[in-house]
Amino acid sequence: MLALTSPGVSVDEQGLVIRGLPEARLPEAVALLGRGMRDNPNNVAAFGADPDRRERCLRRLFAGLFAAMRKQQPLCAVNDGRLVGVGGVAPPGSCQPKGRERLRIAPSILPAGPRSALRVLRWTGAWAERDPREPHVHLGPLAVEPRLQGMGIGSRILAEHCGRLDELGQVGYLETDKPENVVLYERFGYEVIGEAEVIGVRNWFMLRRSEQRSPSLVGASRATA
Repeated sequence: MLALTSPGVSVDEQGLVIRGLPEARLPEAVALLGRGMRDNPNNVAAFGADPDRRERCLRRLFAGLFAAMRKQQPLCAVNDGRLVGVGGVAPPGSCQPKGRERLRIAPSILPAGPRSALRVLRWTGAWAERDPREPHVHLGPLAVEPRLQGMGIGSRILAEHCGRLDELGQVGYLETDKPENVVLYERFGYEVIGEAEVIGVRNWFMLRRSEQRSPSLVGASRATA
């Protein structure tokens, strides 16, 4: 069973609910991540110019990752019963696959073909090398339904995630390949601790300490399920 980060949920005045992802909705979440992230620069570099192919490859990859890495505690955004955003959350010590997890993930990478598989391995290897040694909570992948992007859904997921980090005094960490996302994450207290070219794409590595508070959102309230 996928774990939930908390028995609580967060509900805003528009009825957007932020909560742990129920396992029954994992296939729906994987499909959303494929749609929402298919045009990210790393994914274009890894899987090529065809957007439909990128989406198929990402769906296989994310399905394999969530199936293998059972300690993931993803958050989701739900509006009127529809899943509109997803964020993967790996608790301390669980963000890098180990042993059998790697073997379970491999079948989700190989169907993309040798060129793409090698690029994914180079990409994930470069990220793993930069993973902080100190205990941290790893955020990602994070995506919003494409037609709803720019409406603040990603910010609501981030606000909930950062609030939980602050409650537990935990360090947050993430990677991004989009400069506009750097600005967004900085609003929530993340700081750039490194940059690198990864499979020909500029990537940023960001850390957040718990004393840095996430911005308050008007009308947001926390409730117990």
